[in-house]
Amino acid sequence: MTNTIREIADTDFILAAGTNTTESHPIISIQVKKAVRKGAVLAVIDPRKTEVAGLAKYHLRIKSGTDIALFNGLANVIIEEGIWNENFVKERTEEFEAFRETVARYTPERVSEITGVPADVIREVARGYAKAKNSTILYTMGITQHICGTHNVFSIANLAMLTGHIGKPSSGVNPLRGQNNVQGACDMGALPNVFTGYQPVTVEENRVRFAAAWGVKDLPAKPGLTVGEMMDGAGEGRIRGMYIMGENPALSDPDANHVVHALEKLDFLVVQDIFLTETAQLADVVLPAASFAEKDGTFSNTERRVQRVRKAVEPVGDARADWEIICLVAAAMGYPMSYGSPEEIMKEIAAVTPSYCGISYERLEKGGLQWPCPAPGHPGTGFLHAGKFSRGLGRFHPVEHVPPDELPDEEYPLILNTGRRLYHYHTGTMTLRTGALEVAYPEEYLEINCADAGKLGICDGDRVKVSSRRGGVEVAVRVTEMVTPGLVFASFHYPEVAINRLTNPARDPIAKIPEFKVCAVKIEKVS
Repeated sequence: MTNTIREIADTDFILAAGTNTTESHPIISIQVKKAVRKGAVLAVIDPRKTEVAGLAKYHLRIKSGTDIALFNGLANVIIEEGIWNENFVKERTEEFEAFRETVARYTPERVSEITGVPADVIREVARGYAKAKNSTILYTMGITQHICGTHNVFSIANLAMLTGHIGKPSSGVNPLRGQNNVQGACDMGALPNVFTGYQPVTVEENRVRFAAAWGVKDLPAKPGLTVGEMMDGAGEGRIRGMYIMGENPALSDPDANHVVHALEKLDFLVVQDIFLTETAQLADVVLPAASFAEKDGTFSNTERRVQRVRKAVEPVGDARADWEIICLVAAAMGYPMSYGSPEEIMKEIAAVTPSYCGISYERLEKGGLQWPCPAPGHPGTGFLHAGKFSRGLGRFHPVEHVPPDELPDEEYPLILNTGRRLYHYHTGTMTLRTGALEVAYPEEYLEINCADAGKLGICDGDRVKVSSRRGGVEVAVRVTEMVTPGLVFASFHYPEVAINRLTNPARDPIAKIPEFKVCAVKIEKVS
């Protein structure tokens, strides 16, 4: 996020794209509701009529996978009507003319044909976003989980730069991270191409510095593989062993049947987790990890805020904190990784990570700090890009609309969209073991529009088999107007309705994110 969560409440215009905020980020949605109560205009871009869409002045029910066309259409109106921030564009950006030439082709009328959003609504939202004193964009995986996910994000950044709604309070481009501490994991280099703080492994200076810190001769210059590429490698026999921590790809990855087959082909699989997940059941060795309440450390949340976590209870049985297990495994493999505490590890993080340089346990005892925090006396950074961008000038990226990899046809006439439910979390590893949340929301259902249900002779509560080119699952249906005709929706929380057996593994060529949000399916009544 370029800005803080609290700043959302003071914005004048909120453009929420591909985010079911009230269900997936209910605490952040409180700030959205505050802003609306104070008079902010809320525009929601989502094919489903979610709760947050019900709060909005504008609900843009786009056809799945047409986000780039819509954002280009908004930019087209802003430029054509002369309501763009010319000073900001001139002083702080580059490549504007190429961008202007591209979006000139995306008239509201043409965009309406692509997206299904009326041209007059496109004009009104464009004017509202551009003319507001402070406008913010919120987005989540409804934007990124497409074969053009990176270009979707480029188009959002283009819109923020075009209007100058970035580098100041209550504005910016604000992705809401989908899992607890996923921001911290990325910050710590849990990506195939960077060290901590997003320092590229391809830069020799970075490799030399980290090699010295870790006491090794050299480090690889070639980026590693993404999760999807690892699974491909396992399935093809190029990867023989795998170590999986706190992840359940047997349910969470697309084309999950292929993932299970790939994991079963490994010579050796280690899973480190707090429960025996569906993935852990495939493992040769399971290492029992401690939960958040059983260990010390830090979490870095979606607004880049690093916060202390303190052990409340002792680990159960043989469970240990993740860092302890990793140190023991490393030592057994011949590398004496001998840290004494999480605080010692944080000191090393600060030493090798410029954006974390000023963060210490001593300072975190007084409250969280937002990176970049480059020095011990630095207060942390509430919002990014004040005065200039980290790369100097902000670069416009002209991007074109690209249709989804898989569209409906006669055999598979419907589009499946996936997401979360309020009561549960990710693959249900924790929330399906509470004894309480299961009562509130005991089973998954497939949302289907009344028109489609009528054509198929399906009534509310009927069980159906949903199939794609990759697999099938059985699930009860809920007939609803939340989805448009031609669209069905289900969450991926429930092992008994492993919806990711159906989803498409086609990936964005840049970020390698799979296209979870669009795949073609058919429905057959079971009972």
